[in-house]
Amino acid sequence: MPISSKPPQAFSRRLGQFWAVARVGIMLAIWGAVGFGLVALWFTWNLPNPAIAITQPRRPAIRLLDPAGQLVARFGDVSGRVVLPSALPAYVPAAFIAIEDRRFYKHGAFDGLGIFRALVSDALHRRIVQGGSTLTQQVAKTLFLGNQRTLRRKVQEAILSLWLWRHYSREDILGIYLNRVYLGGGAYGVDAAARLYFNEPATRLSLAQAAILAGLPKAPSSLNPLVNAAAAARATEVLDAMAATGAISPEQENAAAAQLGDAASPVSRTSWFALWTMQREAAFIPEGEDVSFTTTMNSGLQTAAQADLDAAVATQGQKYGVSQGAVVVLEARTGAVRALVGGVGDREGYNRAVLARRQTGSAIKPIVWLAGLMAGMSPDSTVLDAPLNLRGYRPHDYERGYHGEVSMTEALADSMNTAAIRILLRAGGPRRVISVARALGLDDNFPKDATMALGTGAVGVLQLAGAYATFFNGGQRVTPYGITAINGMPTPMAAPVQAVPAGDANAVGEMMRQVVLSGTGKAAFIQGVYTAGKTGTTQDYRDGWFVGYAKGDIIAVWLGNDDNSPGRDLLGGSLPAQIFKEIAEVL
Repeated sequence: MPISSKPPQAFSRRLGQFWAVARVGIMLAIWGAVGFGLVALWFTWNLPNPAIAITQPRRPAIRLLDPAGQLVARFGDVSGRVVLPSALPAYVPAAFIAIEDRRFYKHGAFDGLGIFRALVSDALHRRIVQGGSTLTQQVAKTLFLGNQRTLRRKVQEAILSLWLWRHYSREDILGIYLNRVYLGGGAYGVDAAARLYFNEPATRLSLAQAAILAGLPKAPSSLNPLVNAAAAARATEVLDAMAATGAISPEQENAAAAQLGDAASPVSRTSWFALWTMQREAAFIPEGEDVSFTTTMNSGLQTAAQADLDAAVATQGQKYGVSQGAVVVLEARTGAVRALVGGVGDREGYNRAVLARRQTGSAIKPIVWLAGLMAGMSPDSTVLDAPLNLRGYRPHDYERGYHGEVSMTEALADSMNTAAIRILLRAGGPRRVISVARALGLDDNFPKDATMALGTGAVGVLQLAGAYATFFNGGQRVTPYGITAINGMPTPMAAPVQAVPAGDANAVGEMMRQVVLSGTGKAAFIQGVYTAGKTGTTQDYRDGWFVGYAKGDIIAVWLGNDDNSPGRDLLGGSLPAQIFKEIAEVL
């Protein structure tokens, strides 16, 4: 029987099926490779170049110093010296390893056991309570990626961690971490943080201080030891971890724990003053360069002013129906701002001492009195305090009683409203009084009618403090300022200018002394201290003011509400005067 030249039908069918499957496999492989390439591209298309990122420049550091050269605030990135782990006390790197990656010397770029332990803990708690990142992964995230929690970022972190592990030794990675980890306050690296928080280089850190720094990566802002005593509690966890890993003995742990209270004590928060000066001096900051500003701020006074305002509103704000306030303390002779508090609570944001414009009430009256003296009146000149009708406008005194003929000094001491309007008219009218206010530095709009004498115009707290300086420096207008030098070089400042006759200005200051001795401002009286000032209260108690003089400084205090809602019996001679007195007592 002859042999067929064609393959059997079954074999031909199987061959066809094979090639069909092969074609599908090849197509799947091609599309799989394309898909894998696209996925890989999606994960890596914006992946930073690690070799470049390691040497990425920092933001310029801006330091604010007090007149004695002590640091009071800092902006930008703080960089210290690069320190090798071997140059540090052994407990410094040990502290970070114990709390961040205690198996650092036992695993590679990743810690499988640590990841498993974290997954189990998270599952038991049904939320993320523990991380499994190694120091290598943290270096990758810190240097290259940021804190976003997405699948893409985690994959990129893994890629960069492998790159680091391939190109650097374990000690190199530890050194990169210790020199680049963010530790709050703009400080990158242990040396920068040591100098910022403890005024010591990292090579001289104590065990307690090392524990505080090692606790910061978890939450650098909220655990900042300059503002939050919770840093000590976190440092206790670090010490426990160090003892558990054998890095320190129980005796060392107990000794360091006893030192945490002092090492992590909160200090003054000065950002109201710091932000004000930064905003004013931004144009003088050299681009890309570190800069130091010498300021006029008195740290103790700043702390006291903030504490006094916060405490007053916290304890008596509800009684008087107020929730906010502002304080300015400046040197009457020069205008140097020694303390500036822009509000209660947060030390940043809307600065009421600088930005807010509030009606002054009777706090404007010293300027009306000055205009009267400049028009020929004297402190002993008499003025009538009696009912007044100006085309239907009928002002009255707070107590709705009248005193008849009184001296200018008596009228100011008891803040008589009808007398104030009569003095305004004798001084030449509202336009003349406004011109005097302008000469003292008050450049906001004022009503061009008789109500100007009763403080219906609005001004800023800092502005009014500067204007009051004129009454206690011989009639010179000062320009409030907060910076005296940039990088040690003196800055030009506006010199005081003779704005009004010295005798008239001094006379108003003396009349304000009677406000404190026998008038509406008696709550500001301090035995043995020359104090003078003026109260101010606006309609429906929306604003309460006391602006006065003590020990060479002007202290301006304002209380009210941001929404301009009414207060309750908030007189300038009540809580504002009390705050003035408390601040004056620490001058």
